[in-house]
This record gives sequence, C-alpha cells and structure tokens, in this order.
Amino acid sequence: MQAQGYRVIPVYPNETNVLGEPVYPSLAAVPGTIDLVNIFRRSEDVLPIVEEAIVRGAKAIWMQEGVVNEAAAARVAQADLPVVMDRCWLKEHAARLYRD
Repeated sequence: MQAQGYRVIPVYPNETNVLGEPVYPSLAAVPGTIDLVNIFRRSEDVLPIVEEAIVRGAKAIWMQEGVVNEAAAARVAQADLPVVMDRCWLKEHAARLYRD
C-alpha cells in the first residue's frame, strides 16, 4: 500500500522499525489523525484493538482476511464508524484499480 501512496504507520510493541517506518507501541502513541486501523491479529485479539481505535478517534476499522470478530464489528458499528471484516485491503484496492 505504500507503493500506492498510502502512509502506513505500524503499531506493534515488539518492533522498532517496519517497512521503513518507526513502529509505535500502541494506537495511543501514534501522532496525528488515524484514518484507518488495519488489524492483522488473531480474531480473538481484535476487540481490545477496536476499543483503543475508537477511543483514539480512528475514522474506520479494517479486519484483514481471515480475521472475523462479530462482537468487535458490532462495537465499531455502535460507534458509527465504517468497518470491514475478513477482507484484504491490498486485494480490495487492486480490484478497485482494475474496475476504475
């Protein structure tokens, strides 16, 4: 997605640099506005990330392909934010490019 012009800000407590970007230990530590939180975690680990994203003011939540958590999706919808579940951001972006 970086090659497509998106700024990707990694959040992971066990790394310091990913994709040439500094890694933040939590969403709360990320400076500035967060447009999309793209979650690459096990389905059972998603709800706390969603809660943190909502508190942090993220504008949308995307759960990657294979990540399914209905309670988390319901919580995002309750916060009146867009939510995508069990879909790959890169694949969706590429498909849109071919359609347009």
